[in-house]
Amino acid sequence: MLDVNSFESDIIVESPGRINLIGEHIDYNGGLVLPAAIDKKIRLRYRKNDSDTCEILSTNLKSSFHIDLSEISRSEIEWQNYIRGVIYHINILKPGSVKGFDCIIESNLPVGSGISSSAALECGLAKGLNELFDIGLNDLEMIKLSRDAEHSFVGTKCGIMDQFAVVKGQENSLILLDCNTLEYKLIPADFSPYKLLLLNTNVSHSLASSEYNVRRDECDIALSAIQKKYPKYVSLAEIEPEVIEEFRQVLPEKVFNRALYVSEEQRRTRRAVQCLGQNDLKGFGDCLYGSHKGLRHMYDVSCKELDFLVDFSKNIEYVLGSRMMGGGFGGCTINLIHANKIEDFIEKTKTAYQDKFEMELSSIKVNISDGVSIIDP
Repeated sequence: MLDVNSFESDIIVESPGRINLIGEHIDYNGGLVLPAAIDKKIRLRYRKNDSDTCEILSTNLKSSFHIDLSEISRSEIEWQNYIRGVIYHINILKPGSVKGFDCIIESNLPVGSGISSSAALECGLAKGLNELFDIGLNDLEMIKLSRDAEHSFVGTKCGIMDQFAVVKGQENSLILLDCNTLEYKLIPADFSPYKLLLLNTNVSHSLASSEYNVRRDECDIALSAIQKKYPKYVSLAEIEPEVIEEFRQVLPEKVFNRALYVSEEQRRTRRAVQCLGQNDLKGFGDCLYGSHKGLRHMYDVSCKELDFLVDFSKNIEYVLGSRMMGGGFGGCTINLIHANKIEDFIEKTKTAYQDKFEMELSSIKVNISDGVSIIDP
C-alpha cells in the first residue's frame, strides 16, 4: 500500500463537489439546470511510476487497489469503477495515453449526501491524468468521458450536469446550463443577506442509482409517446405543460406525472433565474419550495426525512426556501437562510430532527467555488 507520508507528488488536483439550486432530474431530460461548484473537495495526489500498472489509495476508505493498464475491466467494488471507467474512456479517445501512475485520494466530501462526490472523483481523475501525461483533452472531452464512465462502469445513467459543474465552476457564480445544447452562462451568486446551507439527513440513498435509471426510462417512454404526435420535440423539458396534459389518459399515471414534473421544473428554473436577476429572493425561495413539492409528489424521489426538513423550514420566517437536492431517497436539503440566523436554524432543526427520527442531522456550510484545478505540489 502507498505510504501517504513519504509520497512525493508530481501534481496535485483539487476537485469540488457541486450543489444544484434548481432543475433537479432535468439534465438527462434536456432542460435547464442551475448548479455550482462548492468549496468542499477531493484532493488527488499523482506521481508517475514508469510501469504498466496503477496503484490507487483512498485514505477515507483505507483501501487500495491495482489496475493493469493492458486489461481494464469492471470491479465488484463500486468505488473502483469510477476510476477504472475514466481510464478506460480516456484510452478510447487517446489510445495508449495513460501510463503507469500512483494516486492518493483524500476527501472532505460526504459520500451519499447528494453533492456529487462521484463526479468530483471522475473529473479530478480525468484532469489529473490529462495534466500528468500531457494528453491534450479539452474541458468538454473530460466532462463527457467522466459521464460515460459512470454510465458504462458504474451503471448510473446520469446526465451531464454534475460533471459540467465540477469542471466549469467559477467562484461566486452559478451556471445556467442548457443540457440539450450544452450552452451556458454564468449567473452571479449573490444571495446577500442570505446564505446557502445544506442539511444532511444521513440517510443512505441506496435506492438512488436503481430508481434514477427507472425515472430516466419513464421519461423516455413519455417523450417517445409524445413524439409520435409531435415529432418536433427533441427533449421532454421543452414540451409545454398543456401539451403534456393532452396525454393524461394516454400515459400510465406514473409516467404522466414524471413528464409533467419535468415540464414544470423547466419553467420553475426559468422563473428562479428571473427572480435572481431582479434580486427577488423571496420569489426564488418559492421556486425552491415548488421544486420540492414536484419531486415529492410527482417524481417520487423524496423520503420522509427530507420532507420533514423542508416542511419544518416553512414555519421559520428567516428561511426563504428549501428543497431536496440530488438523486433523492436521502442526502441533503438545500436551504436559503438569513446569514445571521444560520446557527439558530441549525440548532432548532437538529433538535427537531433528533426528536422525530432519533438520528443525528449534519449541517454543511458551503461557498461557491472554482471548478477542478491543478495545485502546485
